[in-house]
Amino acid sequence: MAGPKSSSKPSPASSETYVAVSTLWKSYLDQTPDRLKFIDAFLAFTVLSGVLQFVYCVLVTNFPFNAFLAGFASSVGQFVLTASLRAQVNPENRSEFKEVSPERAFADFALGSIVLHFFVFNFLG
Repeated sequence: MAGPKSSSKPSPASSETYVAVSTLWKSYLDQTPDRLKFIDAFLAFTVLSGVLQFVYCVLVTNFPFNAFLAGFASSVGQFVLTASLRAQVNPENRSEFKEVSPERAFADFALGSIVLHFFVFNFLG
């Protein structure tokens, strides 16, 4: 006895989702400056790094635990600093950050990263 035939047509909800996501992606590629795309790639890298560290801690081992905490805190802290940099150098946010030039924002980012990694290094023991 043959089962019911499954239709190969996608459901209307998945079709609408696909159209929305593809429109969003095309708009992102067309309208986002290259500088922000580069920052977004680094944000994606820091998220992936944090997720991999967490998965490794859960599946393999968390010994030494302070090393996991330092690495994970480094990923989270670097994500926050990079998101702040992205907000400050975004041309659409120029009205909110009138007194902060992109060069100043990057200098703040670099100094914050150095301080963050100094504390992370000291936490490792």
